[in-house]
Amino acid sequence: MTARPEDLFALLDELGIAHETRQHEAAFTVEDARALRGQIPGGHTKNLFLKDKKGQLWLVVADEETQVGLKHLHKRIGAARLSFGKAELMEQVLGVTPGSVTPFALMNDHEGLVKAVLDARMMENDPLNFHPLRNTATTTISRDGFLKFLSATGHEPLITDVT
Repeated sequence: MTARPEDLFALLDELGIAHETRQHEAAFTVEDARALRGQIPGGHTKNLFLKDKKGQLWLVVADEETQVGLKHLHKRIGAARLSFGKAELMEQVLGVTPGSVTPFALMNDHEGLVKAVLDARMMENDPLNFHPLRNTATTTISRDGFLKFLSATGHEPLITDVT
């Protein structure tokens, strides 16, 4: 079963992770999000669903200003050559559609098919902001809360420079 935002909030509550969510119009790009989010403090992100040539799935979570270097990233994270994963595969594994990609969707990856890669620059921010499984809101949590969430979903992240 694919989690809904209310399922995410219940999990965060169960884990004792403080969170705040603000509703807004649908944001499909970083530019949309900047225009719609208002003055939400903390780090804002972009999320890339990737697949390598060997079939391994990756979710790269980066600061919205970071230029992710896909040509060289595979070497840094120990992957084969990377390309964007298909929307159908993302929906099947993470339960989200393009424009709504978020690390919170890792709660839908019950089989542990996706490896999480976090931008070191992004992790300098506290708090952090992500879509809560839908692109019509932004959820703010602490950096430590985010790491606790990832651990609870079985996704120990690789934190590295993704440029």
